[in-house]
Amino acid sequence: MPSSTLTSSVWRMPSISRRWWPVFLRNLLVWRKLFWPSLLGNTADPLISLVAFGYGLGTLVGAVQWQGTAMPYLVFVASGYMCTSAMNAASFEILYSGYSRMAVQKTWDGIMNAPITLDDVVLSELLWASFKALFTTLAILCVMAALGIVKHPHVLLALPIVAIVAFSFACMGLIFTALAKGYDFFTYYFTLFLVPMTFTSGVYFPRDQLPSWLQTITDFLPLTAAVELVRPFFIGQMPTTPFKHLTVLLVFGALALWLGLALIRKRFKA
Repeated sequence: MPSSTLTSSVWRMPSISRRWWPVFLRNLLVWRKLFWPSLLGNTADPLISLVAFGYGLGTLVGAVQWQGTAMPYLVFVASGYMCTSAMNAASFEILYSGYSRMAVQKTWDGIMNAPITLDDVVLSELLWASFKALFTTLAILCVMAALGIVKHPHVLLALPIVAIVAFSFACMGLIFTALAKGYDFFTYYFTLFLVPMTFTSGVYFPRDQLPSWLQTITDFLPLTAAVELVRPFFIGQMPTTPFKHLTVLLVFGALALWLGLALIRKRFKA
């Protein structure tokens, strides 16, 4: 295929059919064998961090002011961890597991011997990463409820938002999966993107403590949008500007999906 044709074709709109479902089901069946280790691995770290920061540091901090409301620091951190758990779970799945199936195990090549397109395989991977992230977040939410951190039924309204958060970050991770030559490449994504965003998006402290110029930048980060949407539910309130934050998440997700799919197509010359 001429390079000019390849370059123009990889940017075409996604071609999706219902054939993504068997690929999703295949991942689900494999995951059933690793259910408990996977659940422990995805929930242990955020729960340990929640206990350390929420209970440990929370006894020193007490309550924090967030949008004019006094909020126990434990609840403040818990709402942020709900978002970072979805972000990290979706990212780990699309990066490490997705890359393994794509480049190491060559599972994608085997699947595409059947009448299933590359676009269907990519969509199934994104939805699978989103599903695992949502499941992980739900498990953490149940533990929070058992510990008495979650007291308002409004929190259940956050689950659809968490699904959008997970899908958006899965799409962003897809870009690095497409570019990766090995597992070490993913360090750049975590170190240069996810970690700085975690510390500046209001997960651990209110963003009004940041310099004004940095607050302006963080206004347009996807994790900030996720936190601003989810946190009000923990105190029985509704988000004040939901459309703005949903727009940020959807724009990041849509652009990342478009770029990531194009890079995957280029990698597979499809």
